[in-house]
Amino acid sequence: MMRKSVLVTGGAKRVGAAICRRFADAGWHVVIHCNNSAEEANELAGELPSAEVVQCDLVDLDAAMAMVRKLAEKLEDWRCLINSASIFEPDEVTDLDVETNRRAMRVNAVAPALLAQHYLANARTSAGRRVVQVTDQKLANLNPDFFSYTMSKSAADIAAQMLSMVYDRQDRVYTLAPGAILPSHDQSSAEAERSHRLNLLARHTQASEVADAALFLAEGPLASGQALYVDSGQHLLSQPRDVIYLAREGED
Repeated sequence: MMRKSVLVTGGAKRVGAAICRRFADAGWHVVIHCNNSAEEANELAGELPSAEVVQCDLVDLDAAMAMVRKLAEKLEDWRCLINSASIFEPDEVTDLDVETNRRAMRVNAVAPALLAQHYLANARTSAGRRVVQVTDQKLANLNPDFFSYTMSKSAADIAAQMLSMVYDRQDRVYTLAPGAILPSHDQSSAEAERSHRLNLLARHTQASEVADAALFLAEGPLASGQALYVDSGQHLLSQPRDVIYLAREGED
């Protein structure tokens, strides 16, 4: 595969799928990673001009590393890794759920770090490698909800910053922090629409905007270690709870 290539973890649905479509539109070969969404991943691949699907449970770290090594052998010009896959399950700041925490830390923090390390060590390209770690605006706008999720995204963010201190020239590492964009858990459409507008611009940030930002980081001139927030200013607020609950409670 000689075309410039990108691996998008969690690329079958939601924001990951939007990122896949944006890279495909820009002429990239897109590797769509999935775990339990093989049907959606294959359907998406069939819509794109150049795409393939890889399936792997990121909880299985050995399988995750093997996936990267196989792709590194196959792809001649593997320019970018987007760590988009994520587990977003609720637990309480006063009552951490051990199994939720284990899965969140594996999928959201440990696996992305290992994928990045193996990608940067093995991927072939003459154009420079790029790693984009998708985090969350809530790391700059903390609230006590989704305890293990937030803990794991914080670990992923710090890991990316540390990697960027080593990979800071031809190879670079970035973070990309979206805000509230798509309905989550049991949100009604009305609750989702309200929660998505709880930001400085009172507007609904689109998944396509996150995808545009990911492509910019992959192709643009930013120095390693920089972060992009795509959240209509949500991270500049101080919100006492996750916007899912703020919208449900009717608060601004």
